[in-house]
This record gives sequence, C-alpha cells and structure tokens, in this order.
Amino acid sequence: MAYNLLKGKRGIIFGALNADSIAWKVAQRAFEEGATFTLTNTGVAMRMGETAQLAEACNTIAIEADATSVEDLENLFKQSMEALGGKIDFVLHSIGMSPNVRKGRHYSDLDYSYLSKTLDVSAVSFHKVLQVARKMDAINQWGSVVALSYVAAQRTFYGYNDMADAKALLESIARSFGYIYGRERNVRINTISQSPTLTTAGSGVKGMDKLMDFSERMAPLGNATGDECADYCISLFSDLTKKVTMQNLFHDGGFSSMGMSMRALTQYEKGLGCDCECGNDEPCGEHIFD
Repeated sequence: MAYNLLKGKRGIIFGALNADSIAWKVAQRAFEEGATFTLTNTGVAMRMGETAQLAEACNTIAIEADATSVEDLENLFKQSMEALGGKIDFVLHSIGMSPNVRKGRHYSDLDYSYLSKTLDVSAVSFHKVLQVARKMDAINQWGSVVALSYVAAQRTFYGYNDMADAKALLESIARSFGYIYGRERNVRINTISQSPTLTTAGSGVKGMDKLMDFSERMAPLGNATGDECADYCISLFSDLTKKVTMQNLFHDGGFSSMGMSMRALTQYEKGLGCDCECGNDEPCGEHIFD
C-alpha cells in the first residue's frame, strides 16, 4: 500500500544491481510513494546487472558513475538535478565490495591494496558523496541521506572480514558529516544496520547461509527482509523523521539487543562437539579460530 510519503521529492539511489538488491527494492517503493529519482552504478555493474530495466519501470534514467570518483559524482549530481528539475531530497548509499573477501583472504592475512579498495568503495565513497553534494549545494533543506550498514561494525563476525572495518568507518562518517550538514542545512544523515540479507554482495560473505540461520534464531522478530528494509528507508526519506540524524538504526528484528535465545541455544546444543573428521570432542587446531 502506498501513502504518498515521498510525493514531490527527488532522489538519487546508488547500487541497484538486480531484483535481489536492497537498493532495487528501495527504488520500487520510492516510485510507489510518488518520488522521482535517478539510479546510478558503475559502468561494469550497469552492463552486468539490470539497472536499465529498473530505470524504465520507474520512468527515470540510470547514470553511470564510480562513487569513488569525485568527478563522476559531480557529474551525477549535476545530471540528476537537471533531469529531475531541482535539488535532491534524498540519497541512498547502498554500496559495498571487498576484494579480500572475493579472493578468500583471511583477516589475519589481508592484502593491503585490497583493503584500501574495500574502504574506498564501501565507506570513503560515502564521504565523497556527501562532500560533493555539500559543495554543490545539491541537497534541499531537511533532505535525508541513508547508507546501509551491518552489526559487524560493532561486533566480530567470522568471515565478514575487512568489510567490518569499512562499515565501522561508514557509520563514523554518518555521525561526523551529520553534525556539519545538520547545523548548516538541516540535512539528516543516518545508517541502517540491516539483518544479513542475501544480495549479490552478501552472498560473497563466508558462511552467509549459516549466518542468516543464526540471526533468524536469535532475533525475536526474525530477520528483516530486503523489502522491509526498503520500507524503513522510505520512512527515513519522508518528513515523518525530520529530527532523526547521526544515528545507526538497527533494523534486524531485535538481533542486536540479544545475548542468547532459546532457539539458538537449542540448535547449539545439538551441535556440541567437533563434527570434523578428526573426531575430537574439543576444537582441533584446524578449527580453533573458526
């Protein structure tokens, strides 16, 4: 059901690759709620993905831009304001990528050139988006910027690797820039810490299926889906949340407040002992840090 929450608002949505992307679902909901917006992704992602089809369905355009390039971002905001007929009211940053994860590098053996790429794409790009927008005065008063994060920014999750560092930096940028943009122009900046969600990027995390099962058993309300995350984003883009800023907002069914649930404990008890070929009751050397 649509409520016209974004009627008359203009936006930019980063990262809609295919129907599994949270950004894709946000775009669909924003369109239903009356917003006009542009879509953007890298050239490679646009060629590999289905962004053009989404743009057609939402009666808009897709603009190629590398979010790590200041020049590309300047062009993106310029083209978007021209196409939409004015300044921007909302921005979604849904970008994340780790070459270390893709290459199977362990966190204790990172390739630092890969780490730099992880941080630039997944976090520093958020600062670049905000800095370019501010210098161009591209976002309206009471505009809203949202970036997608994960609880691994606060807690250690095996297999999440250097993406945890990137998410921690992302959330820090939201707070630091949120103060500046809020005082100057009433622009609010928040991050959403979403449940593990099976997107194209998320599927690269080691043990993603087990992580999703664990969080489902832990969270009182179960995992939040991508569609439900889209609904939450819409509320943050709307005027109903005008005084919410500099927050990391957990959208995870209560997972982030849990210590142990009965469902998770019951499953844990079923798996006590080592289940590998060594047959030991205690973790063997191969698994000691898993």
